[in-house]
Amino acid sequence: MQQVNRAETPQGPNAKTRLEMIEELARRYAGKGPANQRRYLWKKYAWITVTNSSRLLKRALDIIGAGLSMLAFSPLMFLVAIAVKAYDKGPVLYLQTRVGLHGREFSFPKFRSMAVNADRIHDQKNEQNDENFSITFKSKHDPRVTPVGKIIRKFSIDELPQLWCVLLGQMSLVGPRPPLPSEVARYSLSDRRRLDVLPGLTCIWQVEGRGDIPFPKQVKLDLQYIESQSLWLDIRLLVKTVPAVLLGKGAY
Repeated sequence: MQQVNRAETPQGPNAKTRLEMIEELARRYAGKGPANQRRYLWKKYAWITVTNSSRLLKRALDIIGAGLSMLAFSPLMFLVAIAVKAYDKGPVLYLQTRVGLHGREFSFPKFRSMAVNADRIHDQKNEQNDENFSITFKSKHDPRVTPVGKIIRKFSIDELPQLWCVLLGQMSLVGPRPPLPSEVARYSLSDRRRLDVLPGLTCIWQVEGRGDIPFPKQVKLDLQYIESQSLWLDIRLLVKTVPAVLLGKGAY
């Protein structure tokens, strides 16, 4: 398991990581006689049971939330599909390869919000501006975005097809946003901790500013979520996502 630098944890230098807690538990109870060993094993498997129960509850929330959302938004998704197709006769969906849990790649669908040749334009733009290229690419005035795309991106409607990824178990409702393989290739070791959990539709920085949050702070907030994730935190973030989407702050 990857060793975590305490100074990099968002809770501060005195916060304990899960790995440190396991090591402390082993030091305290293991190897000090049969009674202590039994106590250690009881605590260890009790903790595993609680952790697995939390994962099952999170998965249940994902399935129920994604299923109901797809039903509720199906009329809107149908209208968006018609609008995207009618604008330039191009494909309705745009499929990207994204990186998920433990580096596994998966197909990531969005309603197409850009011109059909957007990827080629992006590659040319990177070649011309290579020295200023950062890990994530965002532009407030991206000329590749279509008029329909500006609307659906502002209110995150283009992300609705990703509910299917949640149902498949490739994503969760809440978790770090899935990066591109080219972005992961530029990650530092600490950045790669974002891949320790399922990626999500929304996360802490999504409700605190979205595209206006610089990449280093995105990583910090994602690590904060990973170290303190719970079902209650997921519900709170989902509730906060609604006004964040309606206001459209940081979306472009």
